[in-house]
This record gives sequence, C-alpha cells and structure tokens, in this order.
Amino acid sequence: MDSRSYKLTLMHIDKKFIKKNSIEKRDYQVNLASQAIEENCIVVLPTGLGKTAIALQVISEFLSRGKGVLFLAPTRVLVNQHFEFLKENLTIEDIGLITGEDTIQKRTKLWSNSVICATPEIARNDLDRQVVSPEQFGLVIFDEVHRTVGDYAYSGIAERIANSDARILGMTATLPSEKDKATEILTRLRISRVAERTEESSDVKPYIQETNTEWVTVDLPPEMKAIQTLLKLALDERYDTLKKYGLQLNGQQSLSALLRVRQFVLRQNRRCAKPLFTAIRIHYALNMFEAHGITSFLKFCERAQAKKGAGVKELFEADPNFTRAVQLAKVAQSKGMEHPKIPKLEEILRTISGKALIFSSYRDSVDVIYNKLTEMGLSAGILIGKAGEAGLKQKKQIETVQKFRDGEFDILIATRVGEEGLDISEVNQVIFYDNIPSSIRFIQRRGRTGRKDTGKLIVLMAKDTIDERYYWIGKRKITAAKSMGEKMTQTLKNNSKKTGLDAFL
Repeated sequence: MDSRSYKLTLMHIDKKFIKKNSIEKRDYQVNLASQAIEENCIVVLPTGLGKTAIALQVISEFLSRGKGVLFLAPTRVLVNQHFEFLKENLTIEDIGLITGEDTIQKRTKLWSNSVICATPEIARNDLDRQVVSPEQFGLVIFDEVHRTVGDYAYSGIAERIANSDARILGMTATLPSEKDKATEILTRLRISRVAERTEESSDVKPYIQETNTEWVTVDLPPEMKAIQTLLKLALDERYDTLKKYGLQLNGQQSLSALLRVRQFVLRQNRRCAKPLFTAIRIHYALNMFEAHGITSFLKFCERAQAKKGAGVKELFEADPNFTRAVQLAKVAQSKGMEHPKIPKLEEILRTISGKALIFSSYRDSVDVIYNKLTEMGLSAGILIGKAGEAGLKQKKQIETVQKFRDGEFDILIATRVGEEGLDISEVNQVIFYDNIPSSIRFIQRRGRTGRKDTGKLIVLMAKDTIDERYYWIGKRKITAAKSMGEKMTQTLKNNSKKTGLDAFL
C-alpha cells in the first residue's frame, strides 16, 4: 500500500470529548481500552505503541459518565508530557497539572478540574491532608504501574482509594520478572485482568519498529586493572572475616546477597556488622569504578568518608589495599585517565547523524560524560532528577527535554528520570553507558528509540567487570518478565471468583 492510499484508509477515533481526527484508530488500542473500561486492568504494551492513546479512550468514557479522572506518572517530565497530550487531544478545558512545586492554595483550586495529571507523592500527601477526596475520581490511571511495590507512593494511593468506586487502569511496557512483585502489584490495585500485547502479537506487528541492539566491549587499561585488583583484595578480606564469624553466604559474593543479610546480622550476629557494612561499601565503590571510571569512584569515596559510619575510618585510613587503590586512582585522574568507555563513546557519536540519548545510572557519571563530550566539541545536555543542590527542578527538566526535541543539542545524557515514558520520536540512537540488572529498566531505556523508525541500541560493557555480570542477570530477568503477564493472567483466571487479597492467598 503506498502512502497516498494509506492516508485515504486511515481511520480516527470518534468518541465524545476526543478531538476529531486527532488519534489514529488502531484495533488493538480500542480492544485494550474496552477491557480497561469494564474492570480494573493492567495494560502491558511495548513502548511506542500508544499506551497514552488507550488511556485517552478510557478517560473519554469516564468523562461521559460525569466522573473525574486522576492520571498519575512517576516523574514531573512525564506528568507534563501527559498533560500536554490531553490538552492537545481532549475537547474540555479543565485539565489540571499538579506537582509538589505548587503551593497548597494553588493545588486546592487545581484539584477541582475534571482531569488531573499529578505526581504520586503529592497526590498521596493531598489525600492525607483531605485537600482532595478519593470519591471525586471515577478513574485513576497509574502510568509505569510496575512501581506499585514496597513503600513507593503508588502503593499508598492504592490503599487510600481502596474503598472508593474508582476504576483502576495500570499501564507498563513490562511486568516485573519476579512473581512476588507482580503479584503485589495486582493485589494492591485489586486488578482483575492483565490485558497484554507483545511484539509478537498479530494485531500490533504492523506498528512495531525494529530496534537493533549491539553490545560493544572495552578493556580496562593496566592502570585500572591494578586498582580493580586492590579493591577486590580489600573485599575478599571482609568475606574471610564474615566466614570466620559464622555468616554463611552460600558462596554468593554479590552485593545483593550482602544486602539481604543486613537485618539478620543486626539482630543476631552483631560482630559481623562492621565487616558486612564495610564489604557493602567496597562493593559499591568497585561497581562504580568498573562501570563508570576514576572520577565517579573518587566522588563516591569522598561522600562515603563524609558520611562516616561503621568501618569507614579503618577502610579509608588503615586498609592497605583500599587506601592504595584510592592513591592510584588520584594519580590516574591527574594524568587525565577516566574510563575506556569515554573514547569509545566519542567514536560512536562521531558516526551518528541525528539525536542520541545516553543513559547512565549515576549523576557523577553524567557530569563526567557531559564534561568530556563538551571538551570534544560535541553539543550535549543533561537530564537529571530534582533531588540535591545540583538537581534540576521541574521547569528546567521540561525545558531541557524541549531543547533536545527542538535540536538545540543532539545528545542528551540522562539518569533514570529519562528512562520512563520520555517520548522524543526522533531519537534513533540510545546508548547505555552502564549495564543494568533490571528487566524493567532495560526495556524502558531501550524503548526510547525505535518509536517512529528503526531504532539502534548500543550497550557499552567493560570486560571482566560488573557490566558483564549485570548482562547475564538482565538477560535472565528479561526472559522471565516475558512470561509474567501470561502467568498473572492464569492466576487471575484461577481465582476469578475471588477478589482482592483472597485471590492471591
């Protein structure tokens, strides 16, 4: 079918409150929206396939019933993106945008709008302050619903609206790979259906853009390998002490294994506390060094010393291996050494035409990348969260994304704040500066490319480091996550006569 005949056959959504000819009609979106209207539902859909367009159709239905709508998203940038989308595509004017940067007087007025886009922390807090009532919402949408675990604000909101009649719609590109987390989400939100499409689903295949993934490896230079060896020796010494004191880790020398036994040690084996917390600190330092380089490692050490805590003085002043590692890192830094990923990154960026989005998990690393690219004469911007003195406030975050969209710079370096939902259709290259052991974060990052055309993903990986270990962990979790929707659907089907917690006990 050529482009002219496609235009002739293109259909648009025709629903009350949705502007005419604004949203292309796609059968899978209509079907998923219909399910979400009828029952509490989680829509699982690959990135770039229009979860927000599905939400729009559900919103129009509840507006037609005279019900209020609350649209939640985890970041200010994403909340603003949804707000702009709804303003552009709904016929109503009373759409509010509420974040923690608004005064309580202003928020009190804004909560009276028919549709409200809000960050979860402020929504939860205003529910507690009784600035807003759960009863005013017929529909509550949880975007990036995979966050509804633990003490995240989504969990608190779910608890506060549990006795209302609000329909709940959750949206995500992937469920967690762990069954207990997926079950927690369904239970907290009283979900009765998982409505899922994958890249293999026949009705979405015509809309899928391919994303080509390339793993690019680098070798640590001898100077960095020497530092790595010293850090590992310092870590091994703590493991030997923990073993001597009777702490059984079943051969698992990983950070996650140490974090899991913290409470046990504090309750039942106090003499392990000092070597345990020192080992955790060394793990963080080693991971930072291996994946992010000299400056990020030294910055981490500065903060760790300033915080003090158990074993800090001994580690930074008396441990011969760790103190030597810090000394060598300072020497390397004075010679301009950072990480072999930096020259590899420049090499990649020099071959790219168009926009590139670089992800790094840590702000120190983002700063290093930005400074190095600027020195190389490459035009770049930074997108980070608002916490801390150096953080970006909401307005600045939105401005940065808009400048990137407008082409004021072609490279955006982002922390996690840029992973979820960021819609910049022209990004044809995403680069992971560090690897991540989370299936959700991997899929979210990858989803920032290939939205309108074939995308390309490059993952930088330092050999014989945490990058490689995270590669295998992530691969296993992505495989597990792919089947989680099906498993949860079966669980719900088996418990269809029960509701709420009963369905999972």
